[in-house]
Amino acid sequence: MKKTIGILGGMGPLATADLFRKIVTLTKASCDNEHIRVYIDSNAAIPDRTAAILHGGENPLAEMTSALRHLEACGADCLIMPCNTAHYYLPQLRRLTALPFLSMPEIAAQSCAERFPGKRAAILATDGTLQTGIYDRALEQAGVPFLHPDTEEQKDVMHLIYDVVKASAPIEPERGRWRALLASLRGRGADFFILGCTELPLLAGALAEEGPFVDPTEELAKAAIRFCGCEVIGEENG
Repeated sequence: MKKTIGILGGMGPLATADLFRKIVTLTKASCDNEHIRVYIDSNAAIPDRTAAILHGGENPLAEMTSALRHLEACGADCLIMPCNTAHYYLPQLRRLTALPFLSMPEIAAQSCAERFPGKRAAILATDGTLQTGIYDRALEQAGVPFLHPDTEEQKDVMHLIYDVVKASAPIEPERGRWRALLASLRGRGADFFILGCTELPLLAGALAEEGPFVDPTEELAKAAIRFCGCEVIGEENG
């Protein structure tokens, strides 16, 4: 019997939908019945993680724990979370459950090491994710060199995340800003880009610009598929 996946979602809803879509589209299945059972708690009431970490905003842990309990009650065999900044709370969440809770930053960092050995990553993420160092630690452990956006570049990153994708604003008018951001980071030594906020793959998918990119949401989806004993499309049986 295949194992099941629990998605602790709502951070944000579009990112949650994107993760679920990637699980479905990346699972090798010849019919509906060969797909993985997925439980989703898209709890949009979870307070903003960046605001909590950096500005003394409401602690999201209570609402995250509520979603975790719902997923346990459903019968999930593993847990995943489509929000990079929320992984600041992953050690606390892991202490609250006996279920395996997969880490998106750790999985993404390992993919970086395998796909781009010796190359330097630029971490595109919220202020909260950058200041917690969750990607820094994961990349250091995987032996991947990296850089952060500078102050002006980071303003653009936050604008694209909060004022565009999270606000459901039109994406196409942001093409010039996105292209200039990537060019600036390349000029400072970036060889590839980690889309370290789950809104950014939605942006990058809509604005087809040269990367290359590592999509942590996609890497997390693949890891969850493998955990459940299924095959990822395009990968050989191991």
